[in-house]
Amino acid sequence: MKIAIVQGAFLPVPPLRGGAVEKVWFALGQEFARRGHEVTHYSRLCDGLPETEIIGGVRHVRVPGADTPSSLVRLKWRDLLYTRRVAKKLTRVAVVVTNTFWAPLVFSPRRHGPIWVHVQRYPKGQMLFYRRAARLQTVSRVIADAITRQAPSLAARVSVIPNPLPPLVAPATSVGRDPNLVLFVGRLHPEKGIELLLQAAVLARQTAPALRFCIVGPSETRFGGGGAGFRRRLDALAVPLGTAVEFTGPVFDEARLAAHYAHASVFAYPSLAARGEASPVAPLEALARGCPVVTSDLACFDDTIGTGPFAHRFDHTAPDAAARLAAVLVRVTTDRQAWASASVAAEARAHEFSIRRIAREYLAGFATLPS
Repeated sequence: MKIAIVQGAFLPVPPLRGGAVEKVWFALGQEFARRGHEVTHYSRLCDGLPETEIIGGVRHVRVPGADTPSSLVRLKWRDLLYTRRVAKKLTRVAVVVTNTFWAPLVFSPRRHGPIWVHVQRYPKGQMLFYRRAARLQTVSRVIADAITRQAPSLAARVSVIPNPLPPLVAPATSVGRDPNLVLFVGRLHPEKGIELLLQAAVLARQTAPALRFCIVGPSETRFGGGGAGFRRRLDALAVPLGTAVEFTGPVFDEARLAAHYAHASVFAYPSLAARGEASPVAPLEALARGCPVVTSDLACFDDTIGTGPFAHRFDHTAPDAAARLAAVLVRVTTDRQAWASASVAAEARAHEFSIRRIAREYLAGFATLPS
């Protein structure tokens, strides 16, 4: 089967600048190739990467894109220009998988092949315009329900395949588990709930003064962060924590990132994006490293994180949300006997979403598309 994967205009593949979607499809493409399929992966040309190369049996084709602008209008315009450049290079295949905004409108099923739209964000009405798409596939039931509500005539084309666990890389250095370390990994953006996490950290340390916090991720808008103004707000909230909190900035190297997961005892992901998150990959990666996960009470966590001794939630909509998050963090970090069994269960849960299993689901779905 000939498979084309088309990523967006703003991040390269391999994911040298991060990007959960880019990381997932970089791994899935190689798994498809390992199973004998012919895979071409289209992405942004930048960071000294060649225009074409073979990685893990996948042919990579790169076209000029752009850094993420702060203006939504400029973002859509640059994304459109990029998508048109890709369309000129794209040859007919059995399926074109894409997560970009414009591709379902620009690509032609007749000339390029059936279009498989991969939805990783809460839809904002654009699904109504994707009538040429053969499949609207998302990674959680909550997003699938939203697509169906917004485009009921396309309900039969909607499917759910969860995000896979990306391949695990060994830590860059040997690190021991810090029983008092709470980790966040992701974009430093208001929708991620980092302000709430810092408020909770101050409260938690009143009960458990040994607690420390490590916040990994970019604040720069070109990486999807909240920008310099938001970073200043975070710095102000962090003042009472002193040296008990560390902002590492972006960590795109997988081995260095693995060391952060291996060092932490608990992973906190207090997202506020009820209409943003689909199925974040970072909590799944934390589970795979044996970290129990504390999340906000969003439905997007139902499918992958699920329930179990490794999964803890708090009501992020409550007036005392920071206090509730603080209480959960204290409880999880101080009960070491419960933590040990939860860590083992966390790893087992994460490996239910192996690349091999998820790749099989995709290939089965691709096989049902019209030729």
